[in-house]
Amino acid sequence: MNITFLLNGETVELADVDPTATLLDWLREDRGLTGTKEGCNEGDCGACTVMVTEDGTHKALNACILFLPQLHGKAIRTVEGASGPNGEAHPVQQAMVDLHGSQCGFCTPGFVMSMVASHANGATDHDTQLAGNLCRCTGYAPIIRAAKAAETHPIPKWINADQSFFCSQIPRGEAESRGAEPSSAHLPASADALAALYAQFPDATLIAGATDVGLWVTKQLRELDPVIFLNRCEDLKDITITDDEIRFGAMVDMNRMGDALGDIHPSYAEMIRRYASVQVRHAATVGGNIANGSPIGDNPPALIALNATLHLRKGDTRRTIPLEEFFIDYGKQDRAPGEFVEAVSFPRQPNRLKCYKLSKRFDQDISAVCGCFNITITDGTVTQARIAFGGMAGIPKRASHVEAALLGQPWTLDTIQAATQDFDRDFTPMTDMRASAQYRLETAKAMLERYFREDQGEVTNVLEVSA
Repeated sequence: MNITFLLNGETVELADVDPTATLLDWLREDRGLTGTKEGCNEGDCGACTVMVTEDGTHKALNACILFLPQLHGKAIRTVEGASGPNGEAHPVQQAMVDLHGSQCGFCTPGFVMSMVASHANGATDHDTQLAGNLCRCTGYAPIIRAAKAAETHPIPKWINADQSFFCSQIPRGEAESRGAEPSSAHLPASADALAALYAQFPDATLIAGATDVGLWVTKQLRELDPVIFLNRCEDLKDITITDDEIRFGAMVDMNRMGDALGDIHPSYAEMIRRYASVQVRHAATVGGNIANGSPIGDNPPALIALNATLHLRKGDTRRTIPLEEFFIDYGKQDRAPGEFVEAVSFPRQPNRLKCYKLSKRFDQDISAVCGCFNITITDGTVTQARIAFGGMAGIPKRASHVEAALLGQPWTLDTIQAATQDFDRDFTPMTDMRASAQYRLETAKAMLERYFREDQGEVTNVLEVSA
């Protein structure tokens, strides 16, 4: 596979690329750009953060789980390229120096590149923007002060220069693949091309954002062959919002999904904000999160509560199924060889959705329990109820007995307390390092009561601390 991209303002053309070589390894071993650090090597610590620019959008991404073919046609800045061609410091670099934002320095390049990307985008929600960067010696206060201090400074011209240079110089078409043998890597430029390739190579590994597959390589040391990269399929990145329906293409990243839902289902959007980190959300996709079938994925419970439909494609044949029917058992989904997730959609509806994510750490942590509630009340009576959980079974699953116990009943605390007894009929959760089975059940019951109390106007902010 031959690819082309910009690196710190210079064109790079690579021939016969190893499709599962990570950007982190290539930068350090082939280019000697060791400012990009290897910490966790799984996208958690942010030490390897780089900025990737495409179509006017700057993204902070984890280089450790970013495969080289995902960079074709894009512009990359490492910490060495944050400063100007004559050594001029970027405003965030100068602010980090002035406000003592670094101590041991290992995490500093990652922080700087997250700040460079957020500065270029005009983002000032620094706690969110830096939630994917870990520091264990400096403390976050001086780093946040540095980010704030840089807000009013203009974007350096060498950062803006990536836009025009990248658009005019980088080929935007499909990268060359290594022949048509089964042991090949492909980078299709459309859903039609993807469908044809996947029908030809149904055993291929599909790589969307690589936030999951990347760990198969970096942690499990798996050999992936053949592979098909989806990042050039622009027609899978569409978001369609009408009066009747909301539809997300499979390659919509989680940050774009959260932005689109902010005014429609704000509780869902807030849950997405706690979904990993900015870097991971820039890469992670709606379709990938569904297709991997994780029982602790945060997205499917919310979509199931919204009565979502999954759109699948195999060759020229398309079919749709209710999303909850896609998950059959742990590690088993209703997806045939050569079939892929094309989109997910759900009806426009009054906002009755609440999503509650419980995890040991507030930011960037896997849920012990994720509960999503969508209950309709008409004249004081429950007329519709869709309740779905992650972390309570081997698959994302509806609380069907609890729903049945609510339907037709008055919307009262007595009804809620009676219905919670049916959680034991719906779920037999496991005990693991994140929570015990009993804790999960009690938490699920508490979430339903929280939904009711919030609906009654009570304050239930679990982050609020009072004496």
